[in-house]
Order: sequence, then structure tokens, then C-alpha cells
Amino acid sequence: MSKQTIRTSSYLFIGSMIFGLFFGAGNLIFPVHMGQEAGQNIFPVVIGFILTGVGLPFLGIMAIGVSKVSSLYELAKRVHPAYAVIFTVLLNLAIGPLFALPRLGSVSYQIGIAPFISGNNYHIILLLFTFCFYCITLALSLKPGKILLWIGKILNPLFLLFLGILMSTALYHANFSAPLPLPVAGTYTTSPFFRGFIEGYNTIDAVASLVFGIIIITTLQSFGLKSPRDITLGLLKSGFIAIFFMSLIYACLAYIGVYSLQYLTISANGGIALAQIAAHFLGTGGSIILAIVVTIACLKTGIGITSAIANSFVHMFPNSLSYRQYTILFSIIAFVMSNISLTQIIILGVPLLMFLYPLCITIILLAFLSPLFQHDSRVYLTTTFCTILAAFGDAVHNLPANITSIPSIENIIAFYHSVLPFFAIGMGWVVPASLGFIAGIIWHCCAPTKSQQISAN
Repeated sequence: MSKQTIRTSSYLFIGSMIFGLFFGAGNLIFPVHMGQEAGQNIFPVVIGFILTGVGLPFLGIMAIGVSKVSSLYELAKRVHPAYAVIFTVLLNLAIGPLFALPRLGSVSYQIGIAPFISGNNYHIILLLFTFCFYCITLALSLKPGKILLWIGKILNPLFLLFLGILMSTALYHANFSAPLPLPVAGTYTTSPFFRGFIEGYNTIDAVASLVFGIIIITTLQSFGLKSPRDITLGLLKSGFIAIFFMSLIYACLAYIGVYSLQYLTISANGGIALAQIAAHFLGTGGSIILAIVVTIACLKTGIGITSAIANSFVHMFPNSLSYRQYTILFSIIAFVMSNISLTQIIILGVPLLMFLYPLCITIILLAFLSPLFQHDSRVYLTTTFCTILAAFGDAVHNLPANITSIPSIENIIAFYHSVLPFFAIGMGWVVPASLGFIAGIIWHCCAPTKSQQISAN
């Protein structure tokens, strides 16, 4: 087949769509708060954050492309069919109605609308705002073929314009000659790089990449790219556009958080910090611009998430609900969940993310390494099994304080601390996953004729 190419402008729009799919609620709020807490250790923290907040999502997209599968479910079946169902359902619920999707409506309201609302009307206006937010998200999600138009060509350029105004204003007024504040206690002091690495989990982008990958590949195919080579090159070109701007904006937001301590105190979360920064420099106008930025950011990501998870469930359960019915169902659940406080949503979601992230990282890496062991399912199985054992400890470790203080839970956490290297910094899965991979490779090499290999079609 002859090599297919598309215009540079098309790659720009697709890169804009990729950026728009990923850059939503957490991408705005976490870097700013992280910067406030990191202080003078901001550089290693940002590097770690970008690796998981930008690098891993890019690898996730590429993993779907190079593995030549039709969905995350198909990729996860290389571990085991039952695991594929459980993992894919949990992942879609995490980035969908149970955590990421409701967080979008909650963040939009808390940052953009709440500063203009009196205390007595807070919950009523929250209910009305989130109802409108998810109605718009639903309406624009019902036509998945229009995602490039809505996100790549309309919403994301508007988002970048208004965000550029806010960031340039904050950076222009920063006193770069002043000494940076000390980092807060804990791993921001002892292990700043790994703290940033773990903070990147909160964006959920590496998790989402395994679902968004199919949307991006389908978009490239609509431009005439059909062969695996052409699609891979298309992913590289459009992906590099997205990761460049994501990395740049993450770094700017984090440094804005650091220098905001020249005139603010550390906030409870990044949403509050952004609202305070905008109001400090631009008054009411800044609050209005921030409201536009946050609402557009959350809306475009909400459209992508709703469409992606609805497609995923239709693919896994073709005899259940239709695409339209799934989008309606997930929008209703997200609407209900979004009326819980933003801080509460984050607290409830972190344990699930800490469990899923190591599994996402390992399956992404296995997808790239798979040709080395002929896609042998046993390597996937042993690596994933060992990762699950460690990831469970990470999930328990990040449960709310009132649960981790229970004696039996404390004993479980103490056991993981005693047996897993790097567990204290959230990287306890690395050694077990590596041992599981080595065990799988040995198993593959010792009995190659009995391996149940998976085709890379």
C-alpha cells in the first residue's frame, strides 16, 4: 500500500482535539496546588508530573495503535477474558460517571460560578448549573463523528485563548527574583520527583488514554490513513503537538502556583487557588475569564469521556443498551455525583486511581514489548497478577484517614511497608511488576511450544 499523508493543518486540528480531550478539570487544578506545595522543589516535581500527566497518556495512545486492537477490552483480553471485562469496566467507571465525569461539573461550578453565589443559594445553583452542564455534554456527545469539530476546531482554540490571558497576566506580575518558598513537609521534601510522578496520576490521563486512543485512531482513519504504519506516524505527529502544549501549560500553571504564595496562602485545592489568582490580578473580569476557561475545559473533556465510555460499553456488551442510552445513563449518574463536594470527589476517587494506574502503566508497556515475547498471554498474566497484589496495597494506603486508622487496615498497610520497596512513595508496584514480567518471560522461554499466543492482527 502506498503511503498516505494528510495536510499539516489537519494534524494541527487533530493535535488540538487530543489536547482538548485530555486537558480538563484535573489538568487545571492539580498543577497550581502542586506548585504551591512544592515551593523551591518545583522543578523535579514538574518533571515527574509531566512524565505521568503527559508522557504516559501519549504512550497509552501509541499502545493502542501499535497493538492493532480495536479497543482497550481487546488489549486487556491478552491477560484473561474475565480480567478484560473487570478492568475495562472499572477503568471506564473511574474516568466516567464515578469520578472524572462528575468532577468536571463540580470543578466548573466551584471555580467559575461559586465566587458569584451567596452561601444560601450555593447548592441550588450547583444543581441547576450541573444539570445544564450535563445536558450540553450529552447533546454534543450524541454525534461522535462531530468530536473533531466541537473539540479540535471550536472549543479548544477558545480555551487556549482565554487561558493564555490568565497565565500571561499571572506570570507577568510574578517576582522571579524573590526566593522561592520552602516545600511543604513529606515527600515534597524527601522525594519531590516521585511526588510529582504520583500527582500526575490525579489527571487520570494515562487511564483515559486507553479509551481515547480509539477515538483518535478513528479520526486519523477518517482522513484516509489506513495502514498501521501511516496511523502510527499520524499518532506521532498529532500527539507531539498535543504533548508540547500540555507540557508547557502544566509547567506554567505549576510555577504560577509557586509564585502565587507571594500574595496568597496555600489553598485547600487548586480550584480555589485558581479563583484567588484570577481575582487578585483581574478582579471580577478575571473571575469571568476563569469561569469561561474552566467551563470550556471541562465541557470538551466531558464530551470526549461520555462518547468514549459509551462506545466502550457498547463494544463490550453489544446486546445491552445502545450508544444513545449509555450516554444518557452516564450523564445522569455524573449529574448526581457532581453534587458532592469537589474535595470529597477527589478523596473518594484517589484509592481507585492508585489501584488502576499501575495496571494501566504495565499494560501500556506490555503492548510495546509484546512482539519480543510473541504476544504470549502468560507474560501478560504474570505481570498483571503481581501488579494487582501491589496495587491493592496502594489503594488501601490512600483510603480516607478515618478508614486507614482502623487497626486491621493499619496492619495491612504496615505489612506492605515492610515487604515492598518504594511503597511509601506510591511506587510499590514497580518491583512486583518487574518480577512478574521476568517470571512470564522465563515461562515463555521454557515452554514455547505450549504458549497460547495472541495474534497481533
